[in-house]
Amino acid sequence: MKDLLLESIRTVMLRDLDKLQAELKLYPDEKSLWKTEDDIKNSAGNLTLHLCGNLQHYIGFVLGGIAYKRDRDNEFAAKNVPLNDLMAEIEKAKKSVSEGLSKLTQAQLESDYPAEVFGYPIKTLFFLVHLTAHLGYHLGQLNYHRRLVP
Repeated sequence: MKDLLLESIRTVMLRDLDKLQAELKLYPDEKSLWKTEDDIKNSAGNLTLHLCGNLQHYIGFVLGGIAYKRDRDNEFAAKNVPLNDLMAEIEKAKKSVSEGLSKLTQAQLESDYPAEVFGYPIKTLFFLVHLTAHLGYHLGQLNYHRRLVP
């Protein structure tokens, strides 16, 4: 069961990271990746940095032991990061997802996630499902952002 669950989570995350790359390529230019307007507070660039930082930290670093130092504040503060750099961050996130998930055992999947996230204990499997939904949520926001902020 572990293999099916983890492979499903890995497949969905990698698929959505591919979709993230495709969405970024659909923007008319790099400047539009950083636009915000009215109630739209997060740009596509910042959402991308946030998603990549999130996955590299929670899956790559915490679960997989892959060296990474997260700067969450910068994920939302950075501006005008070149598209090529955003694409490179997505590739790093893909690597973290693949390698981090491949190291998990059934016992780890069923045990508490090894870092406090929500202020109370959560199971690792629950948190992986949460991270998958989080990625899809922000991917949807980015898709709408692309259409609303030309």
